[in-house]
Amino acid sequence: MLIFHDPQCADYGSAMRPEQPTRLTRSAAHLHRLHPNWEQRLPPPASSVADAILLRAHTAAHLRRLGQSPDFDDDTPFFPDIAIHARRATSAALAALEHAFTHRCPAFALMRPPGHHATADTAMGFCYLNSIAIAALHAHYQLGVSRVAVWDFDAHHGNGTEEILRAELGADPDAYFFASVHQSPCYPGTGLVDAGPALRNWPIPPRSPRSQHLAALRASLDAILAYKPELLLVSAGFDAYVGDPITAMTLEREDFAQLGTWLREISQSHAIPTAGVLEGGYSSDLPMLIEAFLSAWSSSPGRAIPSSAS
Repeated sequence: MLIFHDPQCADYGSAMRPEQPTRLTRSAAHLHRLHPNWEQRLPPPASSVADAILLRAHTAAHLRRLGQSPDFDDDTPFFPDIAIHARRATSAALAALEHAFTHRCPAFALMRPPGHHATADTAMGFCYLNSIAIAALHAHYQLGVSRVAVWDFDAHHGNGTEEILRAELGADPDAYFFASVHQSPCYPGTGLVDAGPALRNWPIPPRSPRSQHLAALRASLDAILAYKPELLLVSAGFDAYVGDPITAMTLEREDFAQLGTWLREISQSHAIPTAGVLEGGYSSDLPMLIEAFLSAWSSSPGRAIPSSAS
């Protein structure tokens, strides 16, 4: 498994917020301990992400706003270098995409901030630039991928991704397919119904049985396969975990391993290149959940280390 990770992604934020630096520092260290043979590669620098790439998904006004105070909302503070941090996360998503597409092997961007709530002109929900949407548009316009699917299993609806892709589908209705499985009711209050034949939503009531949630996840993935994508991008959020402090879902560690197993089977049986980016997940068990998912996806079990992930 190739992981794109830059330790500088922990150089902003506060331990007082759910989306905090230790999410990544602990996760990167845990993965290195269990999988010393996995490569954690630095993505290209933030400066390598040209404005032209970002402007496919975001407005020029939004890019200017990222460099200005005040806070965007209560969940999304302004930090002096947040535009650079967001570009760095986007660089990792683009690197994971290009590696997966070129080499036909999985790659994962282990970065922050997350991105799937960011709309074309608004930072919200801990998200500043929509890395997964930027990657999807880059795949289509720069790499020539005709059919790009995005699978979002974060517990919160990927409203920004849906909005950005919906605008693109007006010009090419077959270019993108978006599937989101998320808690509802929950922030941001969207994703209650499908937004179109290529923008599918599976809202899951809080505290639903694991079996119900997994059935929806499998149905969403089957819908993606029916679309016959040439590339699959994954918004991997781990806040549907039973122990997550800001959601009310019931998935366990082995369920995230199941998601990774499905992705491995898809890569093998359907020859679809697949890349993922980290979105949410705020439990202290996040390192263990990411490891279970990536280990199953890559079919590479790690060394026996206690699950405390400390």
